Amino acid sequence: MSADPTTKLVALAGNPNTGKTTLFNQLTGSRAKVGNYPGVTVERREAALVLEPHGIVTLVDVPGTYSLCARAREEQVAIRAVAGWKPDPAPDCVVVVVDATQLSRNLYLTVQLIELDVPVVVALNMVDMLAETGERIEIAALERGLGVPVVGISALRGEGLAELRAAIARVLADPASARPGFRWRVPEGPLERDIAAVADAIPEEWTRPAQDGPPSERRRTALGLWALLSIDEHDELEDVPAALRARTLERLRGAQTSGRNLEEEVIGGRYAWIEALVARARVPATSSAASRTDRIDHVLLHPVAGFALFLLAMVFVFQSLFAGADPAVSWIESAQAWLQDQTRALLPAGLLSDLLADGVIGGVGSVIVFLPQILLLFFFIGLMEDSGYMARVAYLMDRLMSMIGLHGRAFVPMLSGFACAVPAILAVRTMERQRDRLLTMMVVPLMTCSARLPVYGLLIAALAPIDGASWWQQGGLMVAMYLFSTLIALVAAAVLGRTVLRGPKVPLILEMPPYRMPHWKSLLRSLLERARVFLSEAGTKILVCSLLMWALLYFPRPAPTQEFPDAGAPAAEQIANSYGGRLGRAIEPAIEPLGFDWRTGIGLIGAFAAREVFVSTMGVVYGIEGEADETSEPLRDRLRSERRADGTRLFTPLSCLSLMVFFAIACQCMSTLAVVRRESNSWRWPAFLFGYTLALAWLCSFAVYQGGKLLGFA
Repeated sequence: MSADPTTKLVALAGNPNTGKTTLFNQLTGSRAKVGNYPGVTVERREAALVLEPHGIVTLVDVPGTYSLCARAREEQVAIRAVAGWKPDPAPDCVVVVVDATQLSRNLYLTVQLIELDVPVVVALNMVDMLAETGERIEIAALERGLGVPVVGISALRGEGLAELRAAIARVLADPASARPGFRWRVPEGPLERDIAAVADAIPEEWTRPAQDGPPSERRRTALGLWALLSIDEHDELEDVPAALRARTLERLRGAQTSGRNLEEEVIGGRYAWIEALVARARVPATSSAASRTDRIDHVLLHPVAGFALFLLAMVFVFQSLFAGADPAVSWIESAQAWLQDQTRALLPAGLLSDLLADGVIGGVGSVIVFLPQILLLFFFIGLMEDSGYMARVAYLMDRLMSMIGLHGRAFVPMLSGFACAVPAILAVRTMERQRDRLLTMMVVPLMTCSARLPVYGLLIAALAPIDGASWWQQGGLMVAMYLFSTLIALVAAAVLGRTVLRGPKVPLILEMPPYRMPHWKSLLRSLLERARVFLSEAGTKILVCSLLMWALLYFPRPAPTQEFPDAGAPAAEQIANSYGGRLGRAIEPAIEPLGFDWRTGIGLIGAFAAREVFVSTMGVVYGIEGEADETSEPLRDRLRSERRADGTRLFTPLSCLSLMVFFAIACQCMSTLAVVRRESNSWRWPAFLFGYTLALAWLCSFAVYQGGKLLGFA
């Protein structure tokens, strides 16, 4: 955030789903994400706003929040931004965006902002949608009650923006005109004494509404209220002074001992005042007929019909991720192969040719190939967000997901993980709490993604002719792998949610937005922004990992002989003697109890670039000519006939099942780990993800193989 003292700072606050970010884009032309899902603005955005006569003003888009009371670290971002707690500079004005169709709920945040003694302007959004229901708001009555300027706007249509700019300019010129102080009266008695006791422990610098301005007693009282509703034994708040925490917990314990509920007292007092104001300002509709939103919700929120319709929608989305992205993925892969062939044709055989063709072009291709699925997934998520359906999905799924410690919003990323973990992990950023995002990221890679299918297909098909497996038995085994991975993901979520990522269970509180037509221009901007972020941030990490994997399987090169200086070792010999091959031999003692040998170990190492690379790597290891895939009969035949040193078959049904179990659990996908690094902003979590899934995969494969041997299935 800009901290230039000569530039005016305006904060844009509001509940989720109020059109706050749409207004931000309209005022500044910024390409910030526009959505209709709680917490969609995860990061704070800022942009320049030209406002006469003040010149350039910095406008900050504050994450959507229903209240300034915060117990999680990410919820503290909002109170820091509007209160101006260091290092954040204090705003010169706060524009609070209020949804006219949900007035009472939205005014709660407005009242809290006014209590903080900061200059406030109310942007009453969606007045056009309210008019469609037959209702309207008397803006003058609302303005008198709040004591701050109120401007009716339609952010989507761009209506009322000139009046809003003028109101902001007036408040910046005369801040005192928009600082009326408390609008509701704190009742005399225990609550008043609790607030006063906690307010005495508020740091002096927190009580200054303006940068380096004088302290405000009204603000001190408001922050005393904030502390009573935000601090408890389980909060995640940072930088709260020890004296303030101790004083607050002391008053909370005293209230609990006397049977009082401070939240009910404070929230009840605010809402009593708000409801009285709304009753004066609202002009009700003449018709009492159910609204369109109510009629649609009657179906979509039905516990049976709503769930069935959602599953149908998800089947369509899921199928689209496979079928819809396939042509683009095939085109990208064909273009990559053509560029690699052209590079090899133009350059003499050697290090430079291999580096450019396999390392650089192959690495870039491994990044771009994810784009079709990422864009398709976020297109459908954007449709659900902008239309208002995503909030209904979270409501429907919350009971089921909360049973295993996951948030209702985790369902869509987990289902998307069946296509690819990379876009699925990117989708978790729409969750509000860091704990929920991390827990979902730790289990999404366990879902059976499309990259595992070639491995399963090869191993199942290779066994069919020898072991007499019919087509339905093969299909049944494939379905069993899907069910197994889903079960493992659910168990992992339950365990991690109670151990490593343990935290208080937060109930899902949603305000159902009205149904709206998606804003196609904003949706397109969002998709372009997603593509840019992926290519510039996650993509660079994937490219680096691709180059490292190429080098691992390429070096050291055999020295050319004097007789045949251009001759190289056969591919199978080269990969066996590479650093990756040596590593495969080094890990053989660890993977031998799972039924694998060193050649399978090389395949596992190669699969770290992408799981499906296991198939082509095994083709190279066994000297199969041409590009081997899961349908390659020579590779299947080689797997069927491969023997150990003692003459027994290497790839038995038991060892193949053990290998499939290992692939189902281990997160040996550098792209997934790179995206987790980007989304968690730490190497700690991708390292933990890799470590715990690798350990779990080893244990499960060990149990399958050794248990099967004990039962006589070897």
